[in-house]
Amino acid sequence: MTDPYLDPDTGILRNRLGLRTQHELDVVEGDLAWAGMLELLEYPPPATGDLDELRAIHRELFSDVYDWAGEVRTVDMRKNVEGAEFFLPASMIGRSAGYAADELRADDMLRGLDRDRFVERLAHHYDQFNYVHPFREGNGRTQRVFWDRVSRDAGYTLDWREVSGRVNDEASRTASEARDLGPLQAMFDRIAAPLERDRHDRSARADRLAIRRHHGEERDAELGFDR
Repeated sequence: MTDPYLDPDTGILRNRLGLRTQHELDVVEGDLAWAGMLELLEYPPPATGDLDELRAIHRELFSDVYDWAGEVRTVDMRKNVEGAEFFLPASMIGRSAGYAADELRADDMLRGLDRDRFVERLAHHYDQFNYVHPFREGNGRTQRVFWDRVSRDAGYTLDWREVSGRVNDEASRTASEARDLGPLQAMFDRIAAPLERDRHDRSARADRLAIRRHHGEERDAELGFDR
């Protein structure tokens, strides 16, 4: 089946900038998504905890690169790794994303939980949303912004700098394919910390600085958070 998102001449994703190599696309997409991430820190979309919020985040991150930013994918896909299983079929995204959002709301958006329970439930919901994988590209970065917001509202911070792409990738695959949330729980146990409410503003400023530092060190696509 032909992937309508790919340029048949270059084999890379069709983009608004006329880029024709994967390296060029990775670099420019990374720079523009980083700028969008900083913008989202200042002007986040409504915290609806559902597909609408994910779409708004994705649109802000990638609208300068892709015409379809913020739009749900129309093709079935799997991670580009040998033996990987397919994500949720495109035809089921709307219904399944609604179910995942309802579950998150039933958990009161993870508010009021002690740290152990927060880590446990975050791993569950992360797996649910990750399997939906609503976009053709950029799911990892979109989810990170989303879960940062959910966690902060629940009284916790997530330090993604402590997670390599390989660890995230393997933990996510184990959860999805083996139904074992243990590695995801261990990952979030490593990076989750209570947020002191009176330090909220200082923490947000520190997050922005951390993103700037981290941007030059690692890119999500290279680490396996996307695709």
